[in-house]
Amino acid sequence: MKPHRLVLIAAALAFIGACATEPEKPAPKPAPAAPPPAPVAAPKPVPAPPPPPVAVAKPEPPKKPAVVNLASTELFEFNKAVLTQDARAKLDAEVVAKLRDLKEVRYIIVNGHADRLGSAQYNQRLSEKRADAVRAYLVSKGVDAAKVETLGFGKTLPVKSCPDQKERKGLIECLSPNRRVVVEVQGTPR
Repeated sequence: MKPHRLVLIAAALAFIGACATEPEKPAPKPAPAAPPPAPVAAPKPVPAPPPPPVAVAKPEPPKKPAVVNLASTELFEFNKAVLTQDARAKLDAEVVAKLRDLKEVRYIIVNGHADRLGSAQYNQRLSEKRADAVRAYLVSKGVDAAKVETLGFGKTLPVKSCPDQKERKGLIECLSPNRRVVVEVQGTPR
């Protein structure tokens, strides 16, 4: 063998021998760490105060429609379909005033009537004209014309009967309650 190889082998064996005989050095110990801080108790959550009570207004139950029947008697003179001044005042007090108490008017029915004097056809037309006269008056006071219906009953529904033996003028006076208009109103009260 060549001397050169021998030197390499000897050096390698010396190195291996040194490694095997040299004690292993322990790894350096890390510096002691500070002990972890003691856990701090988290503050207990404070419950939010309950919200103040809210006054809940009970919804008002819907008001039921009311039907108001108003009988205006003695509105017309005998054999006429024109409202008198007294009749207008009576309608203002008994019908127009009541309409103001309603939030909503659903319908108004105006029923015209006549007394028994005269033919059935004549009294039918007269009662219709009387109902129309009241309708026109109500519309002039601001009532919606589309909500007013008129009917004529002629002499078919008297409210007072009078004996025939009275003189004509007295009979006409006695039958005056039959010359009337009945106003039926349906609406929702305020």
